[in-house]
Amino acid sequence: MQSDREMSIHGAEEGDAAYEQPERALELAWLRRYLPQQFAGRQVLEWACGSGYWTQYLAPRARRYLALDEAAAALALARQRPGVERVEFRLVQDCALPAGAGGFDAAFAAQCFSRLPKQRRDDWLAGLHGGLQAGAEVLWLDDSEAQCREYPLVEYDAAGNGYQMRPGPDGGELRLLKNFPSETELRILLGRHGVSDMALLRREHFWLLQYRLPKRH
Repeated sequence: MQSDREMSIHGAEEGDAAYEQPERALELAWLRRYLPQQFAGRQVLEWACGSGYWTQYLAPRARRYLALDEAAAALALARQRPGVERVEFRLVQDCALPAGAGGFDAAFAAQCFSRLPKQRRDDWLAGLHGGLQAGAEVLWLDDSEAQCREYPLVEYDAAGNGYQMRPGPDGGELRLLKNFPSETELRILLGRHGVSDMALLRREHFWLLQYRLPKRH
């Protein structure tokens, strides 16, 4: 049985391989243009940065950048990316916000929400929002259900979480949690945390969720 940390490292490496798939090239080219513009001049918190694939594109345009991950090996890869010289990388438990870190006006999470157990979504979102200013911009990027063509969901647990079987680093197979949320699920979840408006863009291979935290009165 692989540990959570080993699966996190494997997930970071696998994520890079997924980005290199030729059928995703056009969507990735658009994302590499669009996403950095959203974070230009901002103080950015990246949740579960993995090997830093997106960090290298977003950080150069940001004013301040903190990237978190729970796998030391993944962070070691991220630190080798071009354009990350000003990034503060932090090793954390369960991607919990480090003590004293806060005041960010933007947040980004890629390939993170889909791997989160449904029963942990509210705690995760409260933790993410806890490091942000009122009115902060938040973007999530994740895989569409097109991924199931190669890795179908093979089972569900009692909480409704789906699981895929993926090739493991040792030549075996890993049973990995993978959820594909509906727009209704996302709206209900965000509504519980005070977010009344969101923009969900679904492409063939990815979905992108964008919203602002409410301003305090």
